[in-house]
Amino acid sequence: MLWNVDLTLVDVAIVSRDAYAEAFRAVTGRPLVKLVAPMGRPDSEIVFETLAVNGIQAEDDHLPRFLSALAAAFADRRGRLAKEGRMMPGARDALKSVSRLDGVVQTVLTGTIKSNAVHKLKAFGLDKYIDFELGGYGEEPYPKATLLQVAQGRAKQRLGTAFTAANTVMIGDSTRDVQAAKIGGAAMIGVASGRSMASELREAGADVVLPDLSNASEVVAAVAGLTSPARPQSRPAPAPPR
Repeated sequence: MLWNVDLTLVDVAIVSRDAYAEAFRAVTGRPLVKLVAPMGRPDSEIVFETLAVNGIQAEDDHLPRFLSALAAAFADRRGRLAKEGRMMPGARDALKSVSRLDGVVQTVLTGTIKSNAVHKLKAFGLDKYIDFELGGYGEEPYPKATLLQVAQGRAKQRLGTAFTAANTVMIGDSTRDVQAAKIGGAAMIGVASGRSMASELREAGADVVLPDLSNASEVVAAVAGLTSPARPQSRPAPAPPR
């Protein structure tokens, strides 16, 4: 079970922007004028685009320095997360309810770098439901669809089970999440709690679309329905005797 983080489980945009601004200044020596919208993109991509729109020519060492500075700036602000951010409606009950399903292991597939993803979920007490070692994160040099497959590989190595679209479910709020699931090999539950509307999530190919996570029973039913073994086809009735 792969969860997106931002605008699916939590919203800490104010703190994230402040951390980006500090990291930008630390790396470039200039104030941040414009931060590009995340829109489901990984931090590594956001960093390069933010440098570009602020007139900075990216160099080889910019990305590792920026991500390191971003991790430090975010950690310095972790005490503000619960005060200035919010947990998305139903997130805790959804995680708790899904954790009760037999055989389910929950992790994250997020554009956020790992240390910041941990801080975001820990601030709201959601970290206890997540196995962070099996996830995929924004500092890794892969597109999100490939990162999904990397996470599946980590789960296979740990759990000894091959993971495919038949037993992997992703939950996210953006059309990019849907595209990653379809390409990477996972069933997809879209939640219209972020910047993508329900109609956009359906059009992108989400298997199930929910308004948000506030109905934990619906979330559990969707996960169970997308991972249940296909029912064997009924045999045709024998021909009547002549």
